[in-house]
Amino acid sequence: MNGILIVDKPNNYTSRDIVNIVSKELKTKKVGHTGTLDPMATGVLVLCIGEATKLVELLTSSSKEYIAGITLGIETDTLDEEGIIIKYDKKDISDTDIITAVNSMKGSYNQEVPNYSAVKINGKKLYEYAREGIDITLPKREVEISSIEIISNIEHDEYIKFQIKTKVSKGTYIRSLVKDIAYKLNTVGIMSSLRRIKQGRFDISEAYKLDDIQKGNYKIITIEEALKDMYTVDLDEDLYIKVSNGVKLPNTYNQNIVVFKYNNKVKAIYKDDNNILRVYKMFKD
Repeated sequence: MNGILIVDKPNNYTSRDIVNIVSKELKTKKVGHTGTLDPMATGVLVLCIGEATKLVELLTSSSKEYIAGITLGIETDTLDEEGIIIKYDKKDISDTDIITAVNSMKGSYNQEVPNYSAVKINGKKLYEYAREGIDITLPKREVEISSIEIISNIEHDEYIKFQIKTKVSKGTYIRSLVKDIAYKLNTVGIMSSLRRIKQGRFDISEAYKLDDIQKGNYKIITIEEALKDMYTVDLDEDLYIKVSNGVKLPNTYNQNIVVFKYNNKVKAIYKDDNNILRVYKMFKD
């Protein structure tokens, strides 16, 4: 079995848990996911199966879209509601100021990686330092917030609560985005919920619940369908022989990535290297 399966991950499951469940149901060990979701998060988890596991790296690099709950006035060590409370800062903030702060996050900026993350420093994961109580300078990375908006009423109760919808680049931490919004308002905040509704071209409307998968009620997206939005070239016999043998090609297509198909099946994916196309992934006939 080769292709893509979109799962609507429930909360309290790790991404690895979902891979293990699907692997058992489909009776194959060749299952990989294209972007970790924290246990508290729900939504789109893209699984690659069989030959499609060669697409994991490619699909992981795509943009993602989320709906996130924000609670202002409280901070935890993990920047979400599952952590230990380390600070309170209850204050009255106007809706106008909140909207302005949220909207100001659109664009590129250097985001600090949260201390409870799997990013490695000197061969050790950040969450390992955090659990041992070791202070370490957190790395920053440039991220792109393509769109962001408030999609709920702003509730002013014990804490200020609202929801945002945002589209972000690979490597963006929504927990850190929430922290940065709070800091712009001179307060603290946590991510109280998270749901991924889209990754690349894969939408939550295409996702299956675990119950559906366990009952056999699901559809596998073919490799060809998964790559349909990428630049594609149909191979003639001469070019097929060259591609089959992994021959470098001049990039006459002026594309960074080129998908080559033969008899309506993806044969290879090539990547540009100084205007030369080199093999990135090869697929079995």
